[in-house]
Amino acid sequence: MNLYEHTLVARQDTTSSQLKQIEEKYTQIVEKFNGDVVKTENWGLLNLSYLIKKNKKGNYIHFKIKCDGKTINELEKNEKIDKNLLRYLTVKVKKFDLEKNYFNKEGEEKRTNYEKK
Repeated sequence: MNLYEHTLVARQDTTSSQLKQIEEKYTQIVEKFNGDVVKTENWGLLNLSYLIKKNKKGNYIHFKIKCDGKTINELEKNEKIDKNLLRYLTVKVKKFDLEKNYFNKEGEEKRTNYEKK
């Protein structure tokens, strides 16, 4: 089994319930093909570097997945036809960084670091 980090960018007008459905849909696809979703992160609404299909912002969802290549092929095949998604990216990694959350607000990160000391 290989380790992958998979990020989806959904349209800016996608509701929170639709985002939850998207997250569940792709989690079920991974599990159907004997994969394992180790962690799911909702990064929220972020600015895009350039306009994509007339959208200035996008809702980011990030998955840390343990699976094989067939599962990734199936995921990407389904994402190509999903009208709510703008982009997706899959990166193969050697190990997961489950400790650091890069999209914490600054105050939360400082509070978390202070609590660890």
